[in-house]
Amino acid sequence: MTIDKNALEVFVLVAQTRNFRIAAERLGVTRSAISQTLRRLEERMSVSLMLRTTRSIHLTEAGKQLYVEIAPAMEQLNNALADTIDRIGEPRGQLRLAVSSIAERIIDGKLLANFIAAYPHIELDITVTDDEFDIVAQGYDAGVRLGEVIAQDMIAVPVSAPQRQVVVASPRYLSQYGIPQHPHELINHRCIGWRKSPDAAPYRWEFAEKGRDFDVNVNPQLTTNDMGVMIRTVCAGGGISFGMAETFHPFIERGELVSLLDTWLPTFPGFYLYFSSRKHLAPKVRAFIDHVRI
Repeated sequence: MTIDKNALEVFVLVAQTRNFRIAAERLGVTRSAISQTLRRLEERMSVSLMLRTTRSIHLTEAGKQLYVEIAPAMEQLNNALADTIDRIGEPRGQLRLAVSSIAERIIDGKLLANFIAAYPHIELDITVTDDEFDIVAQGYDAGVRLGEVIAQDMIAVPVSAPQRQVVVASPRYLSQYGIPQHPHELINHRCIGWRKSPDAAPYRWEFAEKGRDFDVNVNPQLTTNDMGVMIRTVCAGGGISFGMAETFHPFIERGELVSLLDTWLPTFPGFYLYFSSRKHLAPKVRAFIDHVRI
């Protein structure tokens, strides 16, 4: 029996993501094309591989067995093809990255501009997100997050110096409402907070004193998932805010913001580029690692 390799690749990707839309976007085709390819594969094999509903996709027993047997072989074949291409030319293809919104060094325009200039055959597709999810299942080649939240089964490469958080306010706000001398005094100030999504709690304001970590429930009067809104509001004298030092550094340098309570804000490990543990690393991923690692 002859089976189209492309059909098997579609099957493996849908089995991994359990989502026709994600598979279609990853392959650059329509969801209808994905559905038709799988239907032809099932007809060719005379067996049902997936049970589809409007809300979910489940593998049948035959589908599970096929996935277990061919997924490693498909990965090995694709890696071999990528290695061959790498030997005869430059790294190429689409490189999909999921990057934290506070990874300032990575999303800086200069770093990315230099990379795409150095590797003209690589197409960068960057999603800026603070959601925690399985990057492999969602079709990403790699991600960038703080090291403390990366799964243990991932390979992680440092891509930033140690980080530090800061408390900031504008000179205008401080002249009107005073300067807090201890983190606990923040509850008496108008605070501007950040949350990664509408259903998530506002980001905690964390401090340390004599080796003991603690956080302050500031109950922000304004909360947003947009860093730009937060920064513009605090610069306009709207209140006191909290976040990564790299985010606020340009505004502190220009005197638009003042850093507060520095004694209670130690450094911690920074950002890492992480990816799945694979024997053969794709040349496009290797190229990006070499470009951003420190």
